[in-house]
Amino acid sequence: MAATRSAHTVWEGSLFKGSGVVAFDSSGAIAEQPVTWVSRAEEANGKTSPEELIAAAHSSCFSMALSNGLDKAGTPPTKLTTSADVTFVPGEGITGIHLTVEGTVPGLDEAGFTAAAEDAKVNCPVSQALKGTNITLTAKLA
Repeated sequence: MAATRSAHTVWEGSLFKGSGVVAFDSSGAIAEQPVTWVSRAEEANGKTSPEELIAAAHSSCFSMALSNGLDKAGTPPTKLTTSADVTFVPGEGITGIHLTVEGTVPGLDEAGFTAAAEDAKVNCPVSQALKGTNITLTAKLA
């Protein structure tokens, strides 16, 4: 069964002086968030950016994929903590994403965890959608 999730943004003004508000239509789980060019290219100052939203999507998707892969291999994780750092360079765009994961996985050694994390990095749906971006990974057991 397919699932579609939706969000929308209302932007007012020019790129450099304007501002917008991002709304999370499907769930309403996140309050509307302000976004500006400055929050994207300079300092966040309490506002979000497309890159922060991608980081949230990627870290959660990767965690789900890794959890599933570990479980299917017979070593379900107790805990996974994943961060995603999305780098944006004005004039160039998104130049890379670095995933960092630390896991507690009883019965699994470091090499097995790293292999499972590499597989999740390549195969999670968000990674698949971002194939044109250089995605790197640091994985370690807690």
